[in-house]
Amino acid sequence: MRSIIDWHIHSKFSRSCSKSLELPQIGKWCERKGIDIVSTADWTHPEWFDHIKEYLIEDGSGLLKLKDSSSKTQFMLTTEVSQIYKKGDKCRRIHNLIFSPSLEACEKVNQEFDRRELNRRSDGRPILGIDSEELYKMLKDIDERIIVVPAHAWTPWYSVFGSKSGFDSLDECFGSMTPYIYAIETGLSSDPVMNWQISKLDRVVLISNSDAHSLNKLGREANVFDLENPTYDELVRILKEQDKKKFLYTIEFYPEEGKYHFDGCANCGFSCHPTESKKLDYRCPQCKKPMTLGVHHRVDALSDRDAETVRARKIPFKSIVPLEEILAECLGVNSTNSKKVAEEYLNLTDKVADEFSILLDVPIEEIARATDNPYIPEAIKKMREGDMAIKPGYDGVFGQVSIFGPEGPRKPKQNGLF
Repeated sequence: MRSIIDWHIHSKFSRSCSKSLELPQIGKWCERKGIDIVSTADWTHPEWFDHIKEYLIEDGSGLLKLKDSSSKTQFMLTTEVSQIYKKGDKCRRIHNLIFSPSLEACEKVNQEFDRRELNRRSDGRPILGIDSEELYKMLKDIDERIIVVPAHAWTPWYSVFGSKSGFDSLDECFGSMTPYIYAIETGLSSDPVMNWQISKLDRVVLISNSDAHSLNKLGREANVFDLENPTYDELVRILKEQDKKKFLYTIEFYPEEGKYHFDGCANCGFSCHPTESKKLDYRCPQCKKPMTLGVHHRVDALSDRDAETVRARKIPFKSIVPLEEILAECLGVNSTNSKKVAEEYLNLTDKVADEFSILLDVPIEEIARATDNPYIPEAIKKMREGDMAIKPGYDGVFGQVSIFGPEGPRKPKQNGLF
């Protein structure tokens, strides 16, 4: 049975996050999105941990459900931590995900953080002045079943391979704990093909998550498994063994749409491909300051092979454009937050299916029957075929997707289809 999982989201207690991110609402939105298992998020934060205990109940599987059964969505105890520390005469800024098998294990981790006087209350994603190897050792001492996964592994400022403060290998970062790194999160600005270029990453599996800061961003990336009775231990086993029979594929944001794909300078509105930034000595041609070197640049720097040589033995992926973005273009509005987009989104997910099914599976004719807008079914068809243009993101600026191009959608035939 297909199970879609998003292991990385945030709560209302994380900075720059929606106040609507509470567990009952998250559960309901996951059903509309098509997500079966989602992160609890932010379980290191004292108030959010109380919220988790108030609303969720364990069943012994390592997964949790809402006590009032208001949603069928299952939850898994994963959270993100931010680490800033010095190693090798360089300041490191790294984000890691922590997967926990139980509330009891979370409680023990929180107690140890408090004993070390690490501030859990300031943010849902706390800043810890602790080395990644030391952190992982501490977590394993608390509960052997806990695992750590590097978050958005390539983003320039806060990641294990970031151009600004990261490492050139997992071993440099995690040392003796590297054998217990079973997966890395590719992040919005890279996709599996980019990561396949680095042979040292063959030992880990690639996962994709939304890093959602609001309800409507849930599932913009996700992981798809074949599971009958999912458990925490089974999911960790699948990651550890890279079980292709159970791990079917990842659902990917087009990496060009991520906000750190190309090199650039947001202040000047300038971006470029890594080959061009080299010619510019990595400086913005307008303000002459160093550009932020993006994920594409960093991957190229560490790559040592052609990705196509290993595609056949890798877990595959499918690329999507979020439904709200498609609707915004079809409706001719500039923002995915518009009332028109919200109304059409609810219409389609009420009448047709959840968002993932609409984007991936539902016949185009069925989508066409559910909407008065003839451009929407064509746009989804073009998206499935990869027929679109994307202006790459850079230096914190998201990329821009254009399905129909600058001239906009063409007029439909008389029968309303294309």
